[in-house]
Amino acid sequence: MLARLRIDTFILLLVGTVLLASLLPARGAGATVTGGAADVGIVLLFFLHGARLSRQAVVDGARHWRLHLTTGAVTFVLFPLLGLAIWALPILTAPLRTGMLFLTLLPSTVQSSIAFTAMARGNVAAAVCSAAFSNLAGIVLTPLLVALLIGTQGNGSAISGEGVLTIVGQLLLPFLAGHLLQPRIGGWVARQKRLLTVVDRGSVLLVVYAAFSAAVVEGLWSRVSAIDLLVIAGLSLALLAVVMGATGLLGRLMGFVREDRVVLQFCGSKKSLATGVPMAGVLFAAPDIGTILLPVMIFHQLQLMVCAVLAGHYARQAPAPVPASAD
Repeated sequence: MLARLRIDTFILLLVGTVLLASLLPARGAGATVTGGAADVGIVLLFFLHGARLSRQAVVDGARHWRLHLTTGAVTFVLFPLLGLAIWALPILTAPLRTGMLFLTLLPSTVQSSIAFTAMARGNVAAAVCSAAFSNLAGIVLTPLLVALLIGTQGNGSAISGEGVLTIVGQLLLPFLAGHLLQPRIGGWVARQKRLLTVVDRGSVLLVVYAAFSAAVVEGLWSRVSAIDLLVIAGLSLALLAVVMGATGLLGRLMGFVREDRVVLQFCGSKKSLATGVPMAGVLFAAPDIGTILLPVMIFHQLQLMVCAVLAGHYARQAPAPVPASAD
């Protein structure tokens, strides 16, 4: 039933976590323990991401540099420009506008970008490289863009020296350590798909619970209405439609073959919840994180539903494979 409705089970877990935090928020010592566990989960998450990125993927990616640069430009230039346009609309409160802008500064997803590219019969190898490069660049570019675009909007979100150290310690160093150890542990990590899923989802859920607990204690649901949620959903759909149209047009203007245009569309149009949640925990004050993450969570589910439909459409239109000739 969930598959027919295009509802990811992880979304249900996220909704359940938000409900749990709304009814039973972590307080006092419980909040301290939850925050510590979330920090450990973030370190482990980025360590495993680094261990999954093989040296061969880096080498192979260099062969499609035009595709990866174009995808990166959509992710870190076009999206932020659209985010600034949304910021200028006086239809949301400041924290929710910050959340919409923060959403546009995130790197692409990894698993779903590759899965939808494969479903649409695109260039899967290029999708792996493009998604990996996007996340690697995002460790540096997303905090810089937050400091440049959000920190200058007068809401005090500029990155402090302590924030830089936290980013390096929790995100960059674990990623680099995992990548340096990749020749020794990469094969084992690649075989532990269940472990990776548990760490990916578990760390995100821990950060979401800690973030929404702090936000609920500070009165989150008295500041966010049902109308706000509908406006966020409408803006997210509009944002996704514009980027989908732009990537489709850009792929043709760049002269990419069909398989690479699929990569550009699916890797360029997505934003990573798995990366956005821990980054928000590092970049923003605890009471604001829950509100800021609402647009990211809503956009995540919408992008999965839209891309699932689009990937099926592309798969039906793909040319049939040429059968091998019999000897």
